[in-house]
Amino acid sequence: MTADIHVSAAIIHDADGRVLVVRKHGTTRFMQPGGKPEPGESAAQTLARELAEELDLQVDETELRPLGRFISAAANEPGHRVVADAFALTVDADAVRVQAEIAELRWITPDDIGTLPLAPLSVEHLLPLAWPAKQSGQDAG
Repeated sequence: MTADIHVSAAIIHDADGRVLVVRKHGTTRFMQPGGKPEPGESAAQTLARELAEELDLQVDETELRPLGRFISAAANEPGHRVVADAFALTVDADAVRVQAEIAELRWITPDDIGTLPLAPLSVEHLLPLAWPAKQSGQDAG
């Protein structure tokens, strides 16, 4: 039986349309920032707290745009799946700083998807939401 890990995750865009991904210490895959809830926290409260802890990003819950719940294999915990409540927001790229368990952050574009080791949740669900027009492989022009 597969165990579920509940998390909140953020699709964070900057003004140039790039999306933030992070890599935690001791891991190889990049993923959307976020984390696990503490007792009694809502999904939005969890994400606001995690963004403050991991990226020194102060976000009001009302700034978070809910995107839904998504399920994928966990990137760093074999035999588990991640159940993620996802939210979107746009921030100034200069406002984000690596701290806590984050080893590295990158601002990526759709061209980076095939070249960067990414978590299943990011590839299967979150990045297609980040750039819906880019995922079809065709430009509308």
